[in-house]
Amino acid sequence: MTYDLIVVGGGPAGLAAAIAANEKGLKKILIIERDKELGGILNQCIHNGFGLHYFKEELTGPEYAGRFIEMLKDTGIEYICDTMVLEVTKDKTVHCINPKDGYRVLEAKAIVLAMGCRERTRGAISIPGTRPAGVLTAGAAQRYVNIEGHMVGKRVIILGSGDIGLIMARRMTLEGAKVLACVEVMPYSGGLTRNIVQCLNDFDIPLYLSHTIIDIRGKDRVEGVTIAKVGPDRKPIEGTEIDFDCDTVLLSVGLIPENELTRNAGIDVDAKTNGVEVWENMETSVEGIFASGNVVHVHDLVDYVTGESQKAGIAAAEYVKLGSRSRQNAINVVEGDGVGFIVPAKIHREAMDAEIFFRPRRIFETSMITVSDGDKVLAKLKRAHMAPGEMERVRLSRRLLDAIDSDEIIVTAEEVEE
Repeated sequence: MTYDLIVVGGGPAGLAAAIAANEKGLKKILIIERDKELGGILNQCIHNGFGLHYFKEELTGPEYAGRFIEMLKDTGIEYICDTMVLEVTKDKTVHCINPKDGYRVLEAKAIVLAMGCRERTRGAISIPGTRPAGVLTAGAAQRYVNIEGHMVGKRVIILGSGDIGLIMARRMTLEGAKVLACVEVMPYSGGLTRNIVQCLNDFDIPLYLSHTIIDIRGKDRVEGVTIAKVGPDRKPIEGTEIDFDCDTVLLSVGLIPENELTRNAGIDVDAKTNGVEVWENMETSVEGIFASGNVVHVHDLVDYVTGESQKAGIAAAEYVKLGSRSRQNAINVVEGDGVGFIVPAKIHREAMDAEIFFRPRRIFETSMITVSDGDKVLAKLKRAHMAPGEMERVRLSRRLLDAIDSDEIIVTAEEVEE
């Protein structure tokens, strides 16, 4: 059987892409999800704060996922869960396996990659010390507490101030644990400002910026950790050590787009994001294969994932019906001063508009985002504040795209006078 569209991943990105493609006329759509039910990571995110942009109301993660799962009804979109995708090929075949059907090879006219991301582990950041039980990623702890019903510890240190770590600081406190500190190696938090306020400040949990763990102690179970201040080179400063007696260390030290399938398929991956390199319509370097959500770049808000994934679904439907867009005379999008990474990498000349996402390299107070074509300034956007923990968006209209003469635009960020 050949499907119009196969979506790899049944989380918020995959659901939104499949529904958008169906609304644009594709009928034979299949979603493949490796977990036992649809919804992805949202199923363990029982806190609220989702949906404020898209649904204009505050929802929990399961409620947000439930809205899209409900939308699947009466669409004819098929889905299979508990199924692992082993390979995606450039000629748009999908190799997958599950206990019921065994090994299957499915064909599609288009594919959307929506596998999400995974957490960095202790091995990825090489924390010194012994190797006792009690060291977990924040996401693993979240699943144990929120879905499996297991309490992971009583006295907790959190390394990293990403949003999952901040949220778990609050969650562990509410479950009766004592969160002793949140420790961040950078001089600024990696999470949203609202999570710093609601998850740390509201519970009097100290945040140690420019600090890191330099030792973990314990034989069978974590018994304590030592943290120290770090200099600009991120190396510990002697004499600044602080000891904590604890039984648990949660790691919130970054997310990595889940792109083994992507690389094995020979699809281009961005070296800065480790995510799929995409055009403005979310198409990858392989025509007819699209990508969206955290597999492209790690998002702050699921609402942004939804919008991006709907774009991918619409573009996949367009590809199935009309074929590929021309890739001649592409506009390359380049990060300039003050910009850490940028998505998309390329824009089609005939695009009606384009939305650019980026993260600033550092904290900026009153600042200016500039989009330029050589010496010609296409757009200037003022911001009161920017931080690496919060993604920035710039929309380029058709009028601005028409004004581009060269094959490259540069996006920069700089502080300006009030």
